[in-house]
Amino acid sequence: MKKKWFMLMFTLMLSMVLVLAACSDEGSDSEEADDETPDTEDEATGDSEASDNVIVLNNESEPTSLDPPIGNDQYSYDVLNNMGEGLTRLAQDEAVPEPAMAEDWDVSEDGLTYTFNLRDGITWSNGEPVTAQDFEFSWKRLADPDTASPAAQHSYWIAGAEAFNSGEGDEEDVLVTAIDDQTLEVVMENPTEFFPSITAMPQLFPTHQETVENDENWAGSIDTIVSNGPFKMVEWDHDVRIVLERNEDYWDAENISLDGVQYEMVDDPSTAYQLYEDGTLDIVNMPADMKETLVESDEAFVAPRAGIEFQRFNVNEEPFQNQKIRQAFNYAIDSQIIVDRIIQGNENIADGFVAYGFLTPGGDDFRDVAESHYPYDPETALQLLEEGMAEEGYDELPTVTLSYNTSDEHSIVAQAIQEMLVENLAVDVALENSEWAVFMEAQQGLELQYSRSSFLGGYNDPINFLTNFTTDNPMNRTDFSNEEFDALIDASYEEEDADTRFDLLLEAEALLMEEAPFVPLYFYNHTFLYKPEVNNVVRHPVGFVELKYASLD
Repeated sequence: MKKKWFMLMFTLMLSMVLVLAACSDEGSDSEEADDETPDTEDEATGDSEASDNVIVLNNESEPTSLDPPIGNDQYSYDVLNNMGEGLTRLAQDEAVPEPAMAEDWDVSEDGLTYTFNLRDGITWSNGEPVTAQDFEFSWKRLADPDTASPAAQHSYWIAGAEAFNSGEGDEEDVLVTAIDDQTLEVVMENPTEFFPSITAMPQLFPTHQETVENDENWAGSIDTIVSNGPFKMVEWDHDVRIVLERNEDYWDAENISLDGVQYEMVDDPSTAYQLYEDGTLDIVNMPADMKETLVESDEAFVAPRAGIEFQRFNVNEEPFQNQKIRQAFNYAIDSQIIVDRIIQGNENIADGFVAYGFLTPGGDDFRDVAESHYPYDPETALQLLEEGMAEEGYDELPTVTLSYNTSDEHSIVAQAIQEMLVENLAVDVALENSEWAVFMEAQQGLELQYSRSSFLGGYNDPINFLTNFTTDNPMNRTDFSNEEFDALIDASYEEEDADTRFDLLLEAEALLMEEAPFVPLYFYNHTFLYKPEVNNVVRHPVGFVELKYASLD
């Protein structure tokens, strides 16, 4: 295997060096999304000059949508998070919610009812006031099945929202109510002490009701988009760049240092790096083939990101209906090689699904307390494969195809895994790549047998990760369903004792890992390059990039 691995890596690295030398404008992004980030073949030229006090960063791709419940990926929400604002916003120094559109809030003794009090004088970019009615409208719209939001599950904390979304209830049953223009009352399905963190997520940002109702494409044009955050849009050259300027009518405008933000959309990492080197970009993702060197540079920003790279099995498609075969694939893949030789960003291999950074009531990291699963073990892998094939009556394994969305990095990882599975299990795995929109539609439609995936946490609780695999969750995309797992998650919602609740979540993850509807690979890090003059860009392990506090020397 060592010889084959060396030849594979030599060939791949040589090809990437040639790409870098040519400064090609063709290629794809490195992925980091709330669920998945899109790849695109469109490119930015980097020929627009920004003023001295405008930070220029690479967004890599056109946002999927700037309509908060629709654009469920990092490329959308990184822009939205700086154009918009929810009732709360994560604080600069730590990932805890602080007042934003709401100046304060009260919680009932039973933990079920939140009352948010909006600030005086908060306005939309069109000059109209932001009201509690805007939040009521927007949160019900998030839950509305007609909206078809891929992030609808983030409304389920609200009593009646899940029933409405599933078609078993009505909009009137969703218990979010504007008491008056500045008072919003929300009744929880269960006590949810971290709900103020959820209200900081872009999915729960308000939208301007009249604008939304008058034009279903309102979020796609600078002429119709309406926002309420620290910055507002002044230019949108689709697939090329978005330019924001400081919103002087924002309630905290006096504490914003930047004049604006410019997002370029350069999907080729080599081209983006060259634009960073020549001073066009102030912030850029590290190219995958250069991380090993760049992570040690003075301009490197490397920090944990609460997210995971993994692969999904369709558990109702042969041969992955068999648990032992799924487990065999887990044991046969050496994630440490992928991290050390391909990704090279000092990532931790994933020995569970919940990422690092979520603390138990006792102050320990959930990941450190949880069981470790699937250490690299080719002998166990082969034994499990043989047992699984015997259970299914297979003389040989049905054809296996690993699908991924187009990206140099995804391609290298897929080829490495293909090599491992051939070497350790004698399983021939075909590789299939497609552009983002095609890939995502197929994965959501359960059309892919075995496919790469990712998930980024959006709020500070491990339940954010685990609910992805409850029955019929739109993020599931494996057709996995387990009544015991669902019951553990449901029990955790209702459990008021914090220690007992975390015990339930630990048990749920252990069961999920045993069932193995996926292969965990590694937990993400933020890996960026910042020019020396860039200060106070905030990237919490959970959350989206914050430019409200940023400045340029």
